[in-house]
Amino acid sequence: MNIRPFQTGDEAAQLKIYNTAAAGLTKFKPATIGEIERRTQARDFDPDTRFYAEDQGNVIGYCTWQMNGRVGYPWCLPGSGAVAEALFARTLQAMKERGIRKAFSAYRKDWPGINDFFQQHGFVLAREMINFLLEFENMPTPSARLGNTVTKARIEDIPGIFDLDPRVFRVPNAAALQEAIWNNPWFGPESLFVMRNREGTPIAAGVFIRQSQYADPRAVDASMPCFRLGAFGTEGMTTKRIKGLFSFVTGPDRDIISTGMDLLCHATNQLGEEDDIDCYAAQVASDATALLRFYQRTFERQGSFPVFEKDLTK
Repeated sequence: MNIRPFQTGDEAAQLKIYNTAAAGLTKFKPATIGEIERRTQARDFDPDTRFYAEDQGNVIGYCTWQMNGRVGYPWCLPGSGAVAEALFARTLQAMKERGIRKAFSAYRKDWPGINDFFQQHGFVLAREMINFLLEFENMPTPSARLGNTVTKARIEDIPGIFDLDPRVFRVPNAAALQEAIWNNPWFGPESLFVMRNREGTPIAAGVFIRQSQYADPRAVDASMPCFRLGAFGTEGMTTKRIKGLFSFVTGPDRDIISTGMDLLCHATNQLGEEDDIDCYAAQVASDATALLRFYQRTFERQGSFPVFEKDLTK
């Protein structure tokens, strides 16, 4: 058996392996050759982030990883499962060699065999990513008038936004947060707004994705392991673009319910007749407990998926 990085032409073998190995899983959706080729032909594609196991020149398994630390399950053809251990070990070794300090997996909750594999290899449940929905007609009435100024965000606000609660974000510092949200190719700085105190310092920040061409959250399987574009806590992830996505962050000393409602009302006031949006979507990590309380109280829970992590430095 030989384990090697991606080579041009591996796409067809990968397609066959995944569609065969995963076919019996709950709500399985077959991959297409176009989906795989879009990734492998992207300008920033790195062949060393995919490993393939060969037996007598035939590809019988593969495993992928991303620079954000996300690692895939080692999919193998039926009867070739014995190569999964070596394939996965080589993948984790490559991540360590590239300086990745923490690996994580994200699959459907109702794929227990897949999640068990990661737990058996030292991954532990770190959080759930929980998706929510709020129809406009079900939006609660704010309990009080807005007592603080909410304005468009400025680039110099980013350090202050990061300092509100660094535990919420999946980036290590304000510079990385700026890259993730200010220079995001799928939504612009106009989607970001800030609540300020009298001195103009950020005391909360919100995001509202108004691009009407993005997916309707009611038509998306909320249990799919898809991080949602714009949600705080998904920085650096490959994301699903959802219209009407609302997210916010504030300091732990703030009244989370009233602050969230003020920012939600501000988002509503930004809508124009040209915006084809009639509900809010949200995604929050279960370990962001204060933020989770707001969504549990205000939104309707849809679905969730688990995130398992492993420290690669040990």
